[in-house]
Amino acid sequence: MSITIQSLLDAGAHFGHQTHRWNPKMKPYIHGARNGIYIINLEKTLSQWNKTRKVVVDKISKGGKIIFVGTKPQAQEIIQEECERAKQFYVNRRWLGGMLTNFETIKKRIDRLNEIEEILGTDKIKEHSKKDILFITKEKQRLEKSLSGIKSMDKVPSLMVVIDPNKEHIAVKEAQKLGIPIISIVDTNCNPDGIDYVIPANDDALKSIRLFLSEIANACLEGAQEYEVYVQEQSKKRLQAEAERKKLAEQQAQSKTDESIKEVAEEENKKDKGPVVEKKVTKKAEAANAQASNTSSN
Repeated sequence: MSITIQSLLDAGAHFGHQTHRWNPKMKPYIHGARNGIYIINLEKTLSQWNKTRKVVVDKISKGGKIIFVGTKPQAQEIIQEECERAKQFYVNRRWLGGMLTNFETIKKRIDRLNEIEEILGTDKIKEHSKKDILFITKEKQRLEKSLSGIKSMDKVPSLMVVIDPNKEHIAVKEAQKLGIPIISIVDTNCNPDGIDYVIPANDDALKSIRLFLSEIANACLEGAQEYEVYVQEQSKKRLQAEAERKKLAEQQAQSKTDESIKEVAEEENKKDKGPVVEKKVTKKAEAANAQASNTSSN
């Protein structure tokens, strides 16, 4: 499924906020107003989406990773569902300050969460008392609220997707500080400044959120397939190069062996020819001596 004007209409993506709750910077994306509600220009939305989709595919196809951020209640379940399907990172409960800008500290918490899961999921649990297990379980629940979607994240992502830049302003600022490009569903009450890829649309309606997140997830999967093909091609090239190097090394070794054999053979030939030459020289010397003796006698 791809996003069309009709699918945007069906999802209610064109409904903005009340006219008195708008941000003037969203004016270029507004079609008009109806019954005190701003109507978003869906042609602009579709155009922006098509550009954004290419960015997502391109980032993932080069081995990049995306972090999705959406902590408003109607977005939480969808974000988790689509990110797990696309194997991307997400924060859908609470954004911890410094989650990107102070990642080294956050990484320690992630490691702790993974450690707890290992304890509770293996025989290591037998080493702890019931009181310890209760304490560890509560700690796990607390950490999961913020870190469950980034447990496998070992470095900052290459792209961020935000549902509502007003609500997720801390995450947006951290991404901006680190130079991480931001994709965002931006409603008529939001400030689009600082958002690299603005998707003007309803960021409150469940259907609208699901439509964009599912399609971004699909773009991630497409990019992942391209990356897998690239990795396989690179692996094939490395194997071919290694085979060629090995073949060349074998040829060079064989060439050296042949040269050594040739040198040994030449040495053997010299040894074999040595006595024959010496014998010929001796016979000539004897003949010369005999002739000299005959001459003396005469």
